[in-house]
Amino acid sequence: MAAKKKSEAKIGETADLRAKTPDELKDQLLGLKKEQFNLRFQRATQQLEKPARVREVRREIARVKTILGEKAVAK
Repeated sequence: MAAKKKSEAKIGETADLRAKTPDELKDQLLGLKKEQFNLRFQRATQQLEKPARVREVRREIARVKTILGEKAVAK
């Protein structure tokens, strides 16, 4: 049951991303890449509190890039 709620949350998140403009998506992508960079440093210095966040950020980056690609093809 918990897995169903997580997937439903992802669907809502994806819908929110699709509603954004390409410029907003690029800004969000930049922020996610900065966060990924900081998480990498935290991991290297053994200061990472939430290891699962690395995976979440990586997937969010992929999600944003996919939607940006879809919007570019749609033009």
